[in-house]
Amino acid sequence: MAAVGTWAFSLAAVETMRNLLAGGSGATDCVQQAMAELENDKETGCYLVARGGFPNKAGVVQCDAAIMEGLPGRFGAVAALPGVGVPLTVARMVMDKNAHNMLVGEGAVAFAKEQGFSIEDNSDMMTAESLAAYEEFLENRKSSSKNHDTLGLIALDRLGNVTAGVSTSGAPFKDPGRVGDSPLPGCGLYADNRASIFYNLILSHSITISTCDSCYSYRQELLLPLEMEITSCVSVLVSMLFSS
Repeated sequence: MAAVGTWAFSLAAVETMRNLLAGGSGATDCVQQAMAELENDKETGCYLVARGGFPNKAGVVQCDAAIMEGLPGRFGAVAALPGVGVPLTVARMVMDKNAHNMLVGEGAVAFAKEQGFSIEDNSDMMTAESLAAYEEFLENRKSSSKNHDTLGLIALDRLGNVTAGVSTSGAPFKDPGRVGDSPLPGCGLYADNRASIFYNLILSHSITISTCDSCYSYRQELLLPLEMEITSCVSVLVSMLFSS
């Protein structure tokens, strides 16, 4: 069993996953529950994750999230979704209950409502910090925020099933409707019971270089054990970045 998360602020989520895994929960349930705790916490919004994240140019918080399982290769995602504090949970509903793999904008909102999610007012998705940052953006027409961190979680359960999940409110003050690399399979995340990867690059470079796919292919060639995969891909990512 294993639990992995990006950035120091994900430590609480990693601990949640560890406890759930120890109790016998499956990888997907672990990722969903642990992600929701951080997504719905305004204190972590400053890291550009769901509630409390920075809004787009129109002042609206729009979130992207995706989840992918490693055994059947199932995938679900939402993008440009406003008014929901737990977008990854909606993404899982897309995976479990929708004929499509990704829903965006108004389509994602309609589906969330069908699944019983309430669409909150944008003011409830903002914090004093994100509002102040937006007002500064309106005044200067440029972002002073240096935060751009997608939250990624991976869980490996006792049955050997792996699930990867990502969630983000996206680049601060992005164009309305912008979809970054995070919710795209092969760019922001990838899961296979032989490998699981999440990755995010500022300016969505990983869309154009298909980062996860390249890392997955590299790992397959080396036949590395699962726990070594992220470390083994670092040199590949760096070389791809500086050659792109």
